[in-house]
Amino acid sequence: MAAQIFEDGSTYTQAEAAPKLRKSKSWFERSRWAGNGPRYIKVGRSVLYLGKDLNEWLESQSRLNTGQ
Repeated sequence: MAAQIFEDGSTYTQAEAAPKLRKSKSWFERSRWAGNGPRYIKVGRSVLYLGKDLNEWLESQSRLNTGQ
């Protein structure tokens, strides 16, 4: 398993998670719309990401070669 970038028991807004993943806030919005980003929780109008889900998504992005 890769290093844990996010604390599993914590929640993050897209503004908090974006710099750690080197992504923009708009990337999070587009990935939610497209359904290809990390899992998220919607609480009213707020969008939150669990640290556990961010770590799992990041791990799922690892590749062994360019053909994958």
